[in-house]
Amino acid sequence: QVQLVESGGGSVQAGGSLRLSCAGFRYMYSTNCMAWFRQAPGKEREGVAGIRFDGSTSYAESVKGRFTISKDNNKNTLYLQMNSLKPEDTAMYYCAAEGNDCYSGSWFSGYNSWGQGTQVTVSS
Repeated sequence: QVQLVESGGGSVQAGGSLRLSCAGFRYMYSTNCMAWFRQAPGKEREGVAGIRFDGSTSYAESVKGRFTISKDNNKNTLYLQMNSLKPEDTAMYYCAAEGNDCYSGSWFSGYNSWGQGTQVTVSS
């Protein structure tokens, strides 16, 4: 397991943008599956965006066209660019890694390493 650390959360108005970062990877270039999750108060954790070793991606329907997941192997950092934010995007956001389920189509399961989370609050 690796110790992941998220950053970049904050408070924005609806329509605004934020970029989340996740650091702590030792060898990102060899990490098979990585993802961003979120959990709002009183709700279950949900997968937001996932990325494979080869750069292929998957998104939850609720964020398609607004969020972009990416990775920089040289910086060992995972990103989540969030545009056109809505109040319903308000949640604690977590990054996750070290899983292989994404290659069987299960983009948001089987992760062994998690960060502590970063809060995103979107006001209307």
